Amino acid sequence: MVNLCDKADRRLSYFIFFDMSKDIIAPSDHHITDKSHPTFFPKHQQAIYKRLEDKHTSVEVEEDPLGTRMVINMGPSHPATHGVLRLALEVDGETVVKCVPDIGYLHRGIEKIAENKTYQEFMPYTDRMDYLSPYSNNVAYCLAVEKLVGIEAPERAQYIRTLASEMARISSHLVWLGTMVMDAGAISMFMWTWREREFLYDIFDKFAGVRFTVSHCRIGGLQFDVDQNVFDEIRKWNVNFRKELNGWRKMLGNNGIWMNRVRDVATVTKAEAIDLGFTGPSLRGSGVEYDIRTFEPYLVYDRLNFDIAVRDEGDCLARYYVRMDEMEQSTRLIEQLLDSIPGGDIRVDNAKHSYPSKSEVYYSMEGMIHDFMMTDVGVMPPPGVEVYHAIEAPKGELGFHIKSDGTGSPWRVKINSPSFTNLQLLPLMIEGGMLADSVVSIGSIDPVMGDADK
Repeated sequence: MVNLCDKADRRLSYFIFFDMSKDIIAPSDHHITDKSHPTFFPKHQQAIYKRLEDKHTSVEVEEDPLGTRMVINMGPSHPATHGVLRLALEVDGETVVKCVPDIGYLHRGIEKIAENKTYQEFMPYTDRMDYLSPYSNNVAYCLAVEKLVGIEAPERAQYIRTLASEMARISSHLVWLGTMVMDAGAISMFMWTWREREFLYDIFDKFAGVRFTVSHCRIGGLQFDVDQNVFDEIRKWNVNFRKELNGWRKMLGNNGIWMNRVRDVATVTKAEAIDLGFTGPSLRGSGVEYDIRTFEPYLVYDRLNFDIAVRDEGDCLARYYVRMDEMEQSTRLIEQLLDSIPGGDIRVDNAKHSYPSKSEVYYSMEGMIHDFMMTDVGVMPPPGVEVYHAIEAPKGELGFHIKSDGTGSPWRVKINSPSFTNLQLLPLMIEGGMLADSVVSIGSIDPVMGDADK
């Protein structure tokens, strides 16, 4: 609910009443001195307005001698805000003067949930953070717990984790590309990217047994192995996707409407990106050549050849180019991984650190006991151990800070999520620009609110 009024005589030259539950803007040009006027507000809104007046929570636009400014809400129920993100925008005509992001509409409390679950029980919750790349979340959490315990997954498991993480990167970027172009006014691209994403999810279904929220990782390894015919299917899809990606590049690169819609919009300089904590493709789009996969390698990235995608312009177009280049580099990585996946175990052979295989559980008493203990108590790191581990997720640095108290549940968990980090640059990107550009500005940093509301 927003009340704009002239500070001098508290009369309204232009009044906006915003009912956030319905996303309705009701303007009026009446001059009103009694703001509880029964003909202006419906009965249910009069009570709400009175409560706001009593609490002095009305919002006023300052330094507006001409009375041309207004405050509008963009979201939280808005398709272009990529989830339940609310932006309180003060506009002067079509120019955004002030932008205040407002998050927290999901009320998740996921960090506190982690502290009341065993280490393995929390695994399915990580899928539901950045739900566009659930496998990356699984990997980040497992690596943090393994670092806490002091174990390392077998080599085959690490290769498979890396392969799935790059597939998840492409899957996430496909949703970003389709929605970003659709936000700019084109529908067809969304259908094409969604089709390729569906092909990927069909593969994930065979890869992990689940299409979407996979939970395939386990502390110390993987839930189960992957068949060779699935690897063959991934290779076939990878070859075809390269052709599709090249076609999209040519089509969008020759589309003047798209290029002009994102060029020189929401520019973030290199210094601003570093100072305000940009991360991931958005950071690299401002000319900062930083990628955790090369600066602090994890899994098997130090054995693979790929280029870091970087652009210097810092605008929405640069962030578009970075993500397109990243998808191309991911296809290179997938090809290398498929050529070099070794054989061997997929879980560490330690009953106190990892679940036993189902064959052990079904056919031996010891296996059943170990499975029960892992489910009931779980991994028990030494007390007082504290770790932080981060990966290069599709949206940027995703890190888990975990502290142990010696029990099967963490004493403290804090999540450094890229969507939360990147959203703090929205005021810088949007203020001073056009109202219509706020849509592509949000899309260019690719936020997911499940990742931000922790």
